[in-house]
Amino acid sequence: MPRLHHLLAAGAASVVLTTGAFAQPADDTIVVGLSADINTLDPSAIASRDNSNIARHIFGTLFTMGGDGVARPELANTLEISEDGMAYVYTLNEGLTCHDGEALTPEDAAYSFNRAADPENAFTGNTPGFVFSSIDFQSAEALDDLRVQINLGAPNPIAFGLIAEVFIHCMDSYEAMSLDEASGNPIGSGPYRLAEWRRGSEVVLEAVEGADVGFQNIIWRIIPEASTRSAELMAGNVDIITNVAPDQMEVINASGVAEVNPIQGTRRMYVGFNLSDTMAQEPGGDAIQDPAVRRALQYAVDVPTICRQLLNFECERMTGIVNPPNANPNIEPYPYDPETAERLLDEAGWPRGDDGTRFSIRFQAGQGRYLNDANVVQAIAQYLSDVGLDVELDIMEWSSVYIPLIRERNAGPLYFIGSGGALWSPLYDMTDLATVDAGTNYTHWDDPRWFDRWADIAAAESEEEVRTIVDEMLQVFYDDGPWLHLYFQPDFYGVSNRIDWTPRPDEKVYLFNATLN
Repeated sequence: MPRLHHLLAAGAASVVLTTGAFAQPADDTIVVGLSADINTLDPSAIASRDNSNIARHIFGTLFTMGGDGVARPELANTLEISEDGMAYVYTLNEGLTCHDGEALTPEDAAYSFNRAADPENAFTGNTPGFVFSSIDFQSAEALDDLRVQINLGAPNPIAFGLIAEVFIHCMDSYEAMSLDEASGNPIGSGPYRLAEWRRGSEVVLEAVEGADVGFQNIIWRIIPEASTRSAELMAGNVDIITNVAPDQMEVINASGVAEVNPIQGTRRMYVGFNLSDTMAQEPGGDAIQDPAVRRALQYAVDVPTICRQLLNFECERMTGIVNPPNANPNIEPYPYDPETAERLLDEAGWPRGDDGTRFSIRFQAGQGRYLNDANVVQAIAQYLSDVGLDVELDIMEWSSVYIPLIRERNAGPLYFIGSGGALWSPLYDMTDLATVDAGTNYTHWDDPRWFDRWADIAAAESEEEVRTIVDEMLQVFYDDGPWLHLYFQPDFYGVSNRIDWTPRPDEKVYLFNATLN
């Protein structure tokens, strides 16, 4: 049996119909109930989707990627790429203004990139840890009154989409603040500004003057308990909730005031094998250094049953890091086959001892961020225990305890996480592992058969050549990679009948165009 080190209360099996003393939203206000808290509004430190969703309403971007994978102008109106693919020149719209009242200029845009990359700031958020490592960011510079240039170290066929994720903020205000001050005082360039942040409770945004948005106010309410989120939705106190628990869908749909909008998401859920030298000294950390052990454990977990029984949907198991439309079509998912798992573990030199145990290992996870996550990780721990592992399951508070471990790449030796994905390019999904030192390489995996191939992609002369390299890399990832493959998370949003809003498949909860019904 897995040993439970620390477990916060799991989701209730039924909806608790008592609600807090919240008033129903006014016609100019939309309220969103989130399952997990946020920990910063500094654009360069943000590392989670919930956090990013709030910040995206405060900060504009040069271009924006639609849910359809099409890049569209936002703060900039044109993009020119140099012949060598190393310089991206954006022309800003005229008349842009920062929330501090100052004009938003190319200097501000360049500063937004360079500040995130400054080693003295030691940022570990998505911009430096994912975007910059993926595009080999070198520098940004203002060319004139309207143009800013982003310089790369090597050509990258999806750099335009990655640059579109960098939040643009305002130099004078940030230069006057410490990093601690900047964490809670965002000075942005988007259609909303921060009105109030009650940590652990709610974030209130208000539209800037003249913004073309559907609601003047957005309230993001932190409601960790799934049954409470559902009750608040049906009471009319909340308009949208994330992570509707599977056992609460029917009652919401029968309420007459709201319904569940299901959508197949692009977030890749996996158990990571932390292969760092430090983790190799931990119990079980030495075992998972061997690809044969990692491969054996793929057969130990019954992923379709987890999906069906705990998530209320039928899934096909992931074959790797890339979403299905762009995955290697020649790879079949690992089947659930505990006998094969046991045989391979024996062959790898980890037989059961007299007590039936092969080796002990710690398995860490956060709670409340993903769909029914506490129950999912308990099921995974039990499956691993069934093939002889002595699993110490450590379930933690998400925002202040688990996320710092993830950002520092110190979770493990086994850890549970989901990584946001996309449908518009396999390379987007793969850039979690763009370099060995990438902030999103939480596993410390360093296989040259993967990492050396990025140079080949940059030098490829056709889409067909890129596709061939991608498929070869995905085969390596499947055979010897650092993830125990799980599923692409479905997203279940509870949406009030009061609201006209359509969810996206990439978990980007954007409310710019939401309106009253």
